Amino acid sequence: MIQGKWFAPGETLPDSILSVRRAVFGRGADSLDALSWNAVIFSDDVPCAAGRIWWEDGAFWLGDICVLAPYRGRRIGDLALRLLLFKAQDHSAREVRLRAPESVTGFFARLGLRPVSRDGDSVEMMIPGDQIDLDTCKNCTKANCPNRK
Repeated sequence: MIQGKWFAPGETLPDSILSVRRAVFGRGADSLDALSWNAVIFSDDVPCAAGRIWWEDGAFWLGDICVLAPYRGRRIGDLALRLLLFKAQDHSAREVRLRAPESVTGFFARLGLRPVSRDGDSVEMMIPGDQIDLDTCKNCTKANCPNRK
């Protein structure tokens, strides 16, 4: 069973989030955690993905979206990104931004984030809040999908 759990700004982060972040990025807690909504995704009670969202300089920012290697390719990263974008929508985001290595920008582009600037291998991406679309069926190509209306 796949489950997500939120941790509000200021809450002490459990090791479930920090262990995923350490395994993927090689670092744990930092000063942004106190300002961020943090999400962790569990697969059968095992923490397998995490990410966070915070408010800064007139925009919501996404960061540290990560999935443990054995869980990649199962759309768990997509779920984590959608949870974070849903939180932005729920807070009436005017825009959502992130910085990511150029090698992973395609992952974020699938949900509408577009490059706005580059700095070396890092790309800043943005989506206006009114363009966030979390409809998973919108671009589905499955002809016999039971969710298709």
